[in-house]
Amino acid sequence: MMAMEKKGKILIVDDNEDVLLSLNMLLKPYVEGIRVINTPERIIEMMDSFMPDVIMLDMNFHRDAISGEEGYEWLKKILAHNPKSVVLFITAYVDTEKAVRAIKAGAIDFIPKPWDRNKLLDTVKSAVELSRERNLDSSRMIGECPAMKELKAQMMRVAATDANVLITGENGTGKDVVAHALHQLSDRARKPFVNIDLGCIPENLFESELFGYEKGAFTDARNAKEGRIETADGGTLFLDEIGNLNLPMQQKLLTVIEKRETQRIGSNKVSHVDVRILAATNAHLREKVGEGTFRQDLFYRLNTIELHLPPLRDRGEDIVLLAEYFLKIYSGKYSVGDVRLGASAKQKLLKHTWPGNVRELQHCIERAIVLGDKTELAAEDIRLEDSVVASGTSASNSATGSASGSVNIDSLNLQTLEREAIKRAISLSNGNLTQAAELLGITRFALYRKIDKLGV
Repeated sequence: MMAMEKKGKILIVDDNEDVLLSLNMLLKPYVEGIRVINTPERIIEMMDSFMPDVIMLDMNFHRDAISGEEGYEWLKKILAHNPKSVVLFITAYVDTEKAVRAIKAGAIDFIPKPWDRNKLLDTVKSAVELSRERNLDSSRMIGECPAMKELKAQMMRVAATDANVLITGENGTGKDVVAHALHQLSDRARKPFVNIDLGCIPENLFESELFGYEKGAFTDARNAKEGRIETADGGTLFLDEIGNLNLPMQQKLLTVIEKRETQRIGSNKVSHVDVRILAATNAHLREKVGEGTFRQDLFYRLNTIELHLPPLRDRGEDIVLLAEYFLKIYSGKYSVGDVRLGASAKQKLLKHTWPGNVRELQHCIERAIVLGDKTELAAEDIRLEDSVVASGTSASNSATGSASGSVNIDSLNLQTLEREAIKRAISLSNGNLTQAAELLGITRFALYRKIDKLGV
């Protein structure tokens, strides 16, 4: 079991000190951490402070008790506190009836006393893997297509490490969801997760936001301010839209990564920081490196591991799975009862090219819930832009042509297309620029820049 890499944190709960000592000694070489307690009253406290992947729980805590009722009661309390908990029962009294009851109650397996060493190690290994999978699923990583299965497998391998990760994919594919999931699955989960959207920060504020400043460092610096990098100390720093970082700031970030040090504006003091760097981009950084607009050394520092999110149009039936997930979310939010997707609605969703990806689908479903009054959505309840409905055409054709797939040559000028898309988005969102930016799959700050540039 886990001979090469220690995985998982284990909480062992048993009133027998000999059992605690034996399990501790046996498992310690194979797992990241172990805590042992001899009374179940401390379980909830340890779940919050230690955050175990697996709880090994004795079924009986009083002399001569063999019914296992105490174990069942504590199992209920554990699952009530965290339904995703993975619990293994420890017991000297195993029979078929108890096993069936335990599985139905939410335990995943038994460890008998006395135990077989190899079987115990295999059971614990499987339990740790199940725990990580449950946590990953709970982080909204919804999808069963081959590309998403491979992505999840890669995330499971990467999450427990401190390797820097570059997350790539089109706007709206869920790069922030991947970043949050990596943080939650890591040993840094109890520490800060700091998200910096570099597309929303004006260029002249990059340095002060990332590094902070001392009082009096510049005219408006009336009080000292901690930088985002300092705030993330011990946890994860997520740099979204990393391709927007200018060259001078790229050099400063490189220094942080290499030296693990940060320095506020106006200060001579250098502070050590322990952060894991996750970065995301929809840009082709390799091309930017070739153009000289992105440092090659920084690129390789960020790109220790690259995780790519596929566009929604390539994910097949995942579109329906995600739509059903959002239906549950928004039907609950707006208190409209259970709402289902009818066959025609599913077909319409599957034919759409989703240029805005998962974010566009999310807004589409929310719009259907808000504007509809049905318990089953039909095709006419799914409001889409005709210009981007596939109708059997390719994504590239549908993005530049009509619903029938015909291409308007006069509209192929990129600036014209971009200007019209922005106008449509602003119109659809009734002038709300935040919503318009979301429909377009860009940040609000990026939309401001495009409006200014294109004269919309």
